[in-house]
Amino acid sequence: MPQASVHVIDDDPGVLRAISRQLRSYHYQVQAYESAEKFLEQELPTTTACLVLDLKMPERGGLELQDLLSKRDSYLPIIFVSGHADVASSVQAMKAGAIDFLTKPFNDVELISAVQIALERSQQVQEARRLLSEDRNAFATLTSRERDVCLRIAQGLLNKQVGFELGTTEKTVKAQRARVMQKLGASSLADVIRLVERLKVAGEITPSPAPPRQ
Repeated sequence: MPQASVHVIDDDPGVLRAISRQLRSYHYQVQAYESAEKFLEQELPTTTACLVLDLKMPERGGLELQDLLSKRDSYLPIIFVSGHADVASSVQAMKAGAIDFLTKPFNDVELISAVQIALERSQQVQEARRLLSEDRNAFATLTSRERDVCLRIAQGLLNKQVGFELGTTEKTVKAQRARVMQKLGASSLADVIRLVERLKVAGEITPSPAPPRQ
C-alpha cells in the first residue's frame, strides 16, 4: 500500500529492533518508539497506518494508550504484543477494537497477517472518511432552502408535497430540486437519498423543521 506505515512501540530495545527489522524485511515503512510518550510527541499518522503496541510498559501502558487514541479524531488499528498470555487484558484490548493480540515470541506469519489486516482496515476507514468529507462539502454548498428541499425529497416527498410543506409552488420546488441535484453531483434521486443517509449516520445533519406556511 503506497504511504502505508507501521508504528512499533516497545520499551525493550532488543524486541523493538527485532520487530522493526522483521517488518522492514517485508518492505513495510516502519517507525519505532521506545515508549508511548515518544510516539505521542509526533503527529498522529493521517494516512494508512497501524500500530504494533507492547502491552506492558513503564509510565503509560498499551491499554492506556489505546484508550487515549480512541478519544482522538483519528483511527489507528492496533496490534497488541505481550510477553505473557494475559487473558483479561487481551479481552479488554479486543473489546476496545484491537485487531489482534500476539504473545511473544510470535512468528512472521502471525505478525505479517495481523499487520495486513490492520492496514486494510485503516485504508477502508481512510476511504470512508474521504467520501464523507466530499459529502459534507457538497451539502455545505446548498442554501438553507435547498437543504429543506433536499431533506424532504430524500424522504420520498413529491414536489407538490414539498411545496405544500414549505409554503411555495411546485414549480419553485422543481427548480430548487434541480439545483440540489446539480450541487450534490447526483444523477438520480437514489444518489441524493444515499448521500443524506450517510450524513445522518455520521451525525452531520438533522432534519430542518418546516417553516410556517405563508
